[in-house]
Amino acid sequence: MPFGNTHNKLKMNYLSEQEYPDLSKHNNHMAKVLTPEMYANLRDKETPSGFTLDDIIQTGVDNPGHPFIMTVGCVAGDEETYEVFKELLDPVIEDRHGGYKPTDKHKTDLNPDNLQGGDDLDPNYVLSSRVRTGRSIRGFCLPPHCSRGERRAIENLSIQSLDVLDGDLNGKYYALKNMTEEEQQQLIDDHFLFDKPVSPLLLASGMARDWPDGRGIWHNDNKTFLVWVNEEDHLRVISMQKGGNMREVFTRFCTGLTKIEGLFKERGHEFMWNEHLGYVLTCPSNLGTGLRAGVHVKLPHLSKHEQFGEVLKRLRLQKRGTGGVDTAAVGGVFDVSNADRLGFSEVELVQMVVDGVNLLVDMEKCLEAGEDIDDLMPEQK
Repeated sequence: MPFGNTHNKLKMNYLSEQEYPDLSKHNNHMAKVLTPEMYANLRDKETPSGFTLDDIIQTGVDNPGHPFIMTVGCVAGDEETYEVFKELLDPVIEDRHGGYKPTDKHKTDLNPDNLQGGDDLDPNYVLSSRVRTGRSIRGFCLPPHCSRGERRAIENLSIQSLDVLDGDLNGKYYALKNMTEEEQQQLIDDHFLFDKPVSPLLLASGMARDWPDGRGIWHNDNKTFLVWVNEEDHLRVISMQKGGNMREVFTRFCTGLTKIEGLFKERGHEFMWNEHLGYVLTCPSNLGTGLRAGVHVKLPHLSKHEQFGEVLKRLRLQKRGTGGVDTAAVGGVFDVSNADRLGFSEVELVQMVVDGVNLLVDMEKCLEAGEDIDDLMPEQK
């Protein structure tokens, strides 16, 4: 499945309608936007590195829909994809990110002092807190399209940069292909390890080619700050810990991320960023901040309440099972996180999670005590 025949130049011998994919049973953002006319207009274009329209949409063609979330159905192969194919990607971005217009400007705020509260989520309900984002390194193709050499160069750059971190960010890099069984088991027990992707969304877009070559995980000695190298994005940066102190998690996240960006710049490489899309990442759903601030929270009563979905929607939050995007909840414990990525700053998104989770916990306590929650229903944020 990793990568089909999209780099086939002979397809241009066929008419556009003969090549147009059958999207009649599809439920993703790409399928909503792509028309036969648009396909005809874009199918012979490519980015400077050779990424084409068929490369962009392949994952959405192979995966008609997802039972839990509306998927995007397309990926970028390099930074230029978003410009060359904006006729398709601008409406996908607008659709996915709540009306974010091609003329809108994104704001970045990685100053944790601007967060109100966040150190007081009730640990009897909030089991763990984490904040993650992705970063792409300018001048390299993204994981659906990068070559073995590019991927290894990104790994080497990452090792050199992360090696310099000190203090509570002092840590070690583990290359997937050189890992001992003990190391592997320890990382699995710590819930740190990403395994070879099994999600068809990732496989169909070509991100698993050459696995595990060039992939690895770095984490600090305290196991509260980690970086995945060459999975869905060049870098996935994660700050996490047990309990409900989201402020501490976010502060470490901002500090570490700022240091990493500085270290890459010292080596002559900056992250992909522009004022319209913010930080540029592989999946259009992660543009902007790329940030997902989430907690594992116990909501056995509220989750059975008929208004649960509506409450989350009004708070601009989303839920998933604690095992990730493809999983259902177990024992009333949900992974609750911000639904937005683009058009809000990092601080604003974490604030939404902190305020929203505090309200969800208050609602859970009311239902536990046999009281109703009508008075607690939030306005639409």
